Amino acid sequence: MRMVQVRIWGSLASATDDQTEVEIEAGTLRELLDGLAEKYPGLKPQLDRGVSVAIDGKVYNDSWFTPIQPDSEVVLLARLRGG
Repeated sequence: MRMVQVRIWGSLASATDDQTEVEIEAGTLRELLDGLAEKYPGLKPQLDRGVSVAIDGKVYNDSWFTPIQPDSEVVLLARLRGG
C-alpha cells in the first residue's frame, strides 16, 4: 500500500483534531475509509452514516474497490444528497 494525502472538508475536520489534511496508507477507497476510522476514531460515526469521497474530481459513495493513486487528489466530505 501507499500513503495518500486526504483533504478533510468542512465539519468533518473536527473529528481529526481540526486537521484539514491527513495522510493514510491505502490503495483503494475501502482501505482509505478503514484507515481513517482506525487513525481517527471520532470520524467513525460519520463514516458509518456515509460520506462522499472525491478522487481526482469524481465523487464516489459506495465504490469500495476504486483504486487510489499516490498522486490522486482525495477529498473527504459529508455525503452529498440530491434534492
